[in-house]
This record gives sequence, C-alpha cells and structure tokens, in this order.
Amino acid sequence: MGLISRVREDIRTVFREDPAARSIFEVILCYPGLHAIWIYRVSHWFWGKRLVTLARFLSHLGRFFTGIEIHPGAVIGRRFFIDHGMGVVIGETTEIGEDVLIYQGVVLGGVSQEKTKRHPTIENNVVIGAGAVLLGPIKVEACAKVGAGSVVINDVPAKATVVGVPGRIIFEREPKSVSGVALDHNKLPDPVIEVLHRLEKRIEDLERKIVSS
Repeated sequence: MGLISRVREDIRTVFREDPAARSIFEVILCYPGLHAIWIYRVSHWFWGKRLVTLARFLSHLGRFFTGIEIHPGAVIGRRFFIDHGMGVVIGETTEIGEDVLIYQGVVLGGVSQEKTKRHPTIENNVVIGAGAVLLGPIKVEACAKVGAGSVVINDVPAKATVVGVPGRIIFEREPKSVSGVALDHNKLPDPVIEVLHRLEKRIEDLERKIVSS
C-alpha cells in the first residue's frame, strides 16, 4: 500500500471509530492519536534501517507533541486507532494487529530487563479501555475486550472480556448486550462487587436459617 493510500485509510479509520469527527480538515489537525501513528510509521522505518538514534529521536518528538509514547521497535498493523491518547505507552517488543482500538492512558509495558520479547501481543479487532495496563509478553487474542482501568498479566482468549485488578475474564464470548459496539464501559460488571453481593446474600440466608431454627 502506498503512502497516500495509507494516509487515507488512517483518516477513514478515525471517522469509523470516533463519532465526534466532522471533517477531514479537523481530523488532520486535531487528532493526536493520528499524529502519533504517522510519526511512529516514520520512526519505525528508520528503526528498520538501523538508524536507531534518529528513530528514537523522532519517537521522542512524537511523545512531546502528542503525549503518546510509541517505541519505534513496536510492530503495529493497519487501521490502528488511539482515541484521545494522552498517556498511552507502547513498548519496544509490542505487536499489534489490525483494526485495534485503544483509549487514553493505556500501557502496553514490559516486566523484564532482558533483551527478549517482553511486551504484549495484541491480535486483530481488540479493544482496550482507558487506563488499562497490560504487562509482559502476554497475548490478547482476536476480538477480545479489556475494560477501563484493568490490569492484565495473563493471556486473554479470543472474544473474551476482561475487567478488574488483576484482570478477570467475565465473558468467554461476546454477550448480546454489548454486540455491535466497541466497548460499553458502563455495562461491564465488576467481578469483585459481584462476589461481595453473593457473600452478602449467603450471609443473609444463613441468618434467616439461624433465626428460624
């Protein structure tokens, strides 16, 4: 795919993912997530040519202007979109597939100082909510969703939804209630609260049995 075609595809991706986008002019000028991706692509090209210092410098400029830090060594597929974007960090050995959507404050980080694969692999059509932290060489399989504020340290199966700290799988398959939307954060249950509610109900049942006996 040529440069112009790729730029057009990136702009179409913004319109697809963000209902607030109203014009091409606005998208080109006012979307830091888009700017960060364009700067990343240039820095990644230099990284591939072993011009490491130049690649890192361009990445540093991108971080300064957008608030989004993408290491030039990361591998990112097509139609990747960062919504809002401030505070996003994507580490060196991160691999991201196509049609991935992430929100502000997401961290794809490492937990090792060894020069090996130490950052997450995100497969196609994954959605990662605001403030989520994914650590280590874990794999988030296709069409999975990570809820806002979650901390994920284990693999996530395809089409699962993960929420909480640490992240817990609450749906093994996409439920009908959230079908057709990227990620309705307000509809995601809290697994800890659900456990507490079950315990509360169990205690009430035991109290009734004691009183009746």
